Amino acid sequence: MSIKKRIVIIGAGFGGLNLARKVDKRLYDVVIVDRNNYHSFPPLFYQVASSGLEPSSISFPLRRELRGRKYRGCVFHLGKVTSVDTAAKKIHTSYETIDYDILVVAAGTTNNFFGIDDLRRHVYTIKSTVEAIRCRNELLDRLERASLCRESDERHRLLTFVVVGGGPAGVEIAGALGEMKRFIVKREYPLLDPSEIKVIIIEGSDALLRNMGERSSADALAGLKQLLVDVQLGRTVKDYDGRTLMFADGTALDTYNVIWTAGVSGVDIDFDGGAAIAGAGKRLPVDGFCRVRGLNDVYAIGDIALMADDAYPKGYPQVAQVALQQGEFLAAVLSDPETIMKPFSYRDKGSMATIGRNRAVVNMGNLHFSGRMAWLVWLFVHLASLLGMRNKVVVFIDWIWNYFTFSGGLRLLFRPRRYPDRTYWDE
Repeated sequence: MSIKKRIVIIGAGFGGLNLARKVDKRLYDVVIVDRNNYHSFPPLFYQVASSGLEPSSISFPLRRELRGRKYRGCVFHLGKVTSVDTAAKKIHTSYETIDYDILVVAAGTTNNFFGIDDLRRHVYTIKSTVEAIRCRNELLDRLERASLCRESDERHRLLTFVVVGGGPAGVEIAGALGEMKRFIVKREYPLLDPSEIKVIIIEGSDALLRNMGERSSADALAGLKQLLVDVQLGRTVKDYDGRTLMFADGTALDTYNVIWTAGVSGVDIDFDGGAAIAGAGKRLPVDGFCRVRGLNDVYAIGDIALMADDAYPKGYPQVAQVALQQGEFLAAVLSDPETIMKPFSYRDKGSMATIGRNRAVVNMGNLHFSGRMAWLVWLFVHLASLLGMRNKVVVFIDWIWNYFTFSGGLRLLFRPRRYPDRTYWDE
């Protein structure tokens, strides 16, 4: 009887879970390592940040998922990976050392501040559930403080909300803030005049949703303007000190609220036993079979993998569909390598973004549509993609309730207590 090899998967996102689910567990023992004990649904982080959904509605416990039949042979280890010794085939986490025969890096991405160090300390981000919760609390705090503030300049800074980045995440959070300005403030904050609230989206290029084409850009621009969002294109951020946002053209904007969605970067992993040279955006260059160049028995999939071909010379887009397809492909390669002769090829199933209720854009091949139909398609696709029937039902009910009442009941400030002091493994 042959001894099973051990696959260690760093990251429990779309790609990592799909690989774990589909690889042949008769051949491999699978260890999934993640710094969180849950799987999150990144496309809906903006709804948590804007008080549209509860954090638990878009998160699913990993240990519950791994009880399923398709995951038998998989175990979960909590911890942040600190380094990888490729010579000894060991990974070091914040709590333990794990041996591997095959390592798969599916750690995803984090925020990219393009070398502007002050941004990390002062802007709000929505690349994780906890970041979205922090952003939500701060936005609600600003509205509460502004309701009591009588000093005009301070009130202006409290009520100016700036989103930096005109991609899908930026457009979606800006649209959510625009809806809050139009429909929520006058109902729940009677001491505030909605006209005092400024929602601004900043994009360095000349178009929103640039990667989705001109028609999607135009539809997004029109939709945000209907929600009274000030769209400013061709502006590049130079610095931010927590009070004043400074631009490359020498202008400035006073605000306490900057939400950064302008870029992503691969999660840092220290390969100390071999030379893994990160490519653009700290992504790991891989060949057509997801093997990390320069390393033995190390693979990478999803957002952190830089795989290029003639159609995508700069690498495949960092979207869920790529991660899912690469996870399935790598599972087939590892389970039966002799049957997989052709390298991976991405099948683009389309892209979409929502701007608010009854407003969305959808691209599927040569087909483009927008408005209510696109919004309904967006709702269906995202609902179907959530893990867990409970999450699907809860999100569906919340969406219906919010649609008719404009009140999800989630605008609650739950601040963690400072004491007792607690140092976590990854700090």
